[in-house]
Amino acid sequence: MTEVTYRIVEHDGGFAYKLGDVFSETFPSHDEALQAAQAAAAEQQVPGSTEGIRYQDTRGAWHDETARGNDRPTAKVVD
Repeated sequence: MTEVTYRIVEHDGGFAYKLGDVFSETFPSHDEALQAAQAAAAEQQVPGSTEGIRYQDTRGAWHDETARGNDRPTAKVVD
């Protein structure tokens, strides 16, 4: 199973959570960023329905795949 890690970081005059190289919106306090990251991590693990997805990779190529609704990662928050 895949594991994803949300990290709390200082960002743009406040705090944000970060997944890989992607930042969330900026929150005024560390606690608000932490709460938002915990909510995002919990949501990431909720099963859904199997759907077709389309995404663009870092080179600009588009990909079509089927995402199984029960194939969810384990998500954690590192403060």
